[in-house]
Amino acid sequence: MYNEIDFDIIDTAAEPPAEEPARQYYFIAKCREWVREFERKNGCLPTACVTTFGCQMNARDSEKLAGILRQIGYGITDSENADFVIFNTCTVRDNANQKVYGRLGELNGLKRKNPDMKIALCGCMMQEPTVIEKLKKSYPFVNLIFGTHNIFKFAELLNTVYENENSGTIIDIWQDTDRIVEDLPVERKYPFKSGVNIMFGCNNFCSYCIVPYVRGRERSREPRDIIREIEKLVQDGVVEVMLLGQNVNSYGKNLDEPMTFAQLLREVEKIEGLQRIRFMTSHPKDLSDELIQVMKESKKICRHLHLPLQSGSTEILTRMNRRYTKQQYLELAGKIRREIPDIAITTDIIVGFPGETEADLEETLDVVRTVKYDNAFTFIYSKRTGTPAAAMEDQVPEEQVKKRFDRLLKLVQDTAREQTAKYQGRVMEALIEEVNENDSSMVRGRLSNNTIVHLPGDASMIGKLVNVSLDQCHGFYYIGHAVDSAME
Repeated sequence: MYNEIDFDIIDTAAEPPAEEPARQYYFIAKCREWVREFERKNGCLPTACVTTFGCQMNARDSEKLAGILRQIGYGITDSENADFVIFNTCTVRDNANQKVYGRLGELNGLKRKNPDMKIALCGCMMQEPTVIEKLKKSYPFVNLIFGTHNIFKFAELLNTVYENENSGTIIDIWQDTDRIVEDLPVERKYPFKSGVNIMFGCNNFCSYCIVPYVRGRERSREPRDIIREIEKLVQDGVVEVMLLGQNVNSYGKNLDEPMTFAQLLREVEKIEGLQRIRFMTSHPKDLSDELIQVMKESKKICRHLHLPLQSGSTEILTRMNRRYTKQQYLELAGKIRREIPDIAITTDIIVGFPGETEADLEETLDVVRTVKYDNAFTFIYSKRTGTPAAAMEDQVPEEQVKKRFDRLLKLVQDTAREQTAKYQGRVMEALIEEVNENDSSMVRGRLSNNTIVHLPGDASMIGKLVNVSLDQCHGFYYIGHAVDSAME
């Protein structure tokens, strides 16, 4: 999805436009001149690989990067043995940083064999000053570094790299921004579904989380721009959208004409041709009765809600600055289950937060037993320099954390299996997403509640909504078969 631009009529010798996105299309055209020269010399187009670390917000950003590269003229590949490689990084946990450093070492070996290879780094990890200093010192072969706030400048920055071939690493990091630039190219991973950013940044400042420091303050997109984007996606064959934000429940608070997230959902549901709506992530402290009612009444909003818990201990939740108690969370989850009985609730849980005791863990286990999560993403606490939690005393010994994590994981898996199994024998609608890698006679689909189902089929079914009989439960997924809608 992108604006149709005739690059041959853009005067790249003139001064670039002052306003976005026209300025970036000017630099896209400038970069195409370099691609044409590459093709003239080498007899082929250059290749580019965009590697994504982290969350769905990053995945969506990577689609934008790939869209710009595609429009410049690059061939997009999954191989990092390419002419241009960009890592879109995550920094939520320290092991994400270490993974990037390790992969950079591998890229250095590839660049020695292909000296013309360009390497770029962007994303949350690049917003950390200590990371930038380490990269300058230990990874001088990187050509371009930029952060989360100026991703829209990618073509302009890439042009700077081309024009300054031997000037070392180009670094452009913004500490914050209130800008939202619309209508730049996007290369979607799936033709039938797409993420759609509705807001950027976070105002919550959970004591363990670095996201507000690297993504900045909350900025909501105008509803008309969101609706316009989704309408274009539907015209292009999209049947399902995922509305994305660090905390979608606080959408609209900073708009000149405030709008609640529930009100936005009502407007999105009106879009003809759109069949499924998903969203994430919801902060429990902001999830309103209005939102629950909209979900209950909706024919398009999927029956899945991701509701991060992080801890079941009110004491630990206070230390985490989550701004709800165990009891408040349980009351909210109970209300959601009562109002929308067929909903699947998933969550995030952190084990080993500073000061956590065995009693605190038991409180968390109690919440898992009570809510009966359909799935949970469980994490061992990772100290992030610059967050309040990193300076807290009473860091929990690693050996204790591992034992607690194993206990939690077992309970979560047992509960999730129980929740998944209750659908056996039912006929439910699945969006077919891909052909199975290991068996081309089978396809994989996703139910409204986010459960995976495998069934006989072929590539012609991809992107279609199919009624599926859920025949065999295999723990966290089903084996089934397609049925005629009249049989449901």
